[in-house]
Amino acid sequence: MQMRRLGESELELTTVGIGTWAIGGGDWSFGWGDQDEREAINGILKGVELGVNWIDTAAIYGEGASEELVGKALREIPEAERPIVATKCGRIMREDGTVFGRLTKESVVEECEASLRRLGVDCIDFYQMHWPDPEEDIEEGWSAMAELVQAGKVRVIGVSNQSVAQMERLQEIHPVASLQPPYSMLNREIEDDRLPYCDEHGIGVVCYSPMMKGLLTGGFTRERAEGLSEKDHRSRDPKFQPPQLKLNLAVVETIRPIAEESGHPMAQLPIAWVLRRSEVTSAIVGVRKPSQIEETAGAGGWVLSDDEVTAIEAALQTREAKLAELGGVSQGWV
Repeated sequence: MQMRRLGESELELTTVGIGTWAIGGGDWSFGWGDQDEREAINGILKGVELGVNWIDTAAIYGEGASEELVGKALREIPEAERPIVATKCGRIMREDGTVFGRLTKESVVEECEASLRRLGVDCIDFYQMHWPDPEEDIEEGWSAMAELVQAGKVRVIGVSNQSVAQMERLQEIHPVASLQPPYSMLNREIEDDRLPYCDEHGIGVVCYSPMMKGLLTGGFTRERAEGLSEKDHRSRDPKFQPPQLKLNLAVVETIRPIAEESGHPMAQLPIAWVLRRSEVTSAIVGVRKPSQIEETAGAGGWVLSDDEVTAIEAALQTREAKLAELGGVSQGWV
């Protein structure tokens, strides 16, 4: 599997990372439905066995549930073989499972200490501000994160879901090592501003949802979308509902022959597509069970040809044209 340096930091990441959003379960507003604990741990172990060298999680994923499972998996891996661990701060869960942002110094420090305990580590390799929310507090939160680096609690700090203007504000306090934005064939907003900015300023990019929450894997259908549990936030996502769902699934069927002709599973194609951009350090792929990472890990070594990229672009342009015909349907959630 390829390796890329995370911006100007000391970290070298495999081009595929293990994503653990979904293993946080379904008992919160952005959950993915019920999760089998053993399957989640085995999925992480399988990813490491296949050569993936880093895991991405967050304190808010199931209010610590994801971090706890990552911690359990780490304890089953020999210390010398343990992967890089990335987590996030700044999101707090209410009693009803909804989420709000908090970036006070006190809260950031408390979240870090709680994450260290759940993960069972002395230092977090890669700590990220989850959202710039509330925006007026991003400097306070970032300053607290910089102090955690000085205290030896954290090695590298980055941001997630931030704009260029917000990153520029933070750069004055402490270098931003990385940006974690959503990026996929169905969400290309970062191509115009954030990717060029990160490239110019030596900021790594670790994108999430490259398979658009499963829509682009080749295994999603209209029937599956209709059968999503109420605990699965995708049941409320416009991209998983008409009229967008039909157009999104049509893209998959149009580009599926590219994967088939290359001998790769369809699920690897959207991952290889985001990795075609040199600015992207790594793509985070969701892992709820071993079979998922077994199917997707190979994308880290697939370099698309110019002809393949051109064919995909044609399919995406057709989708955009049809969306426009529908009156500029909202792109929906990330």
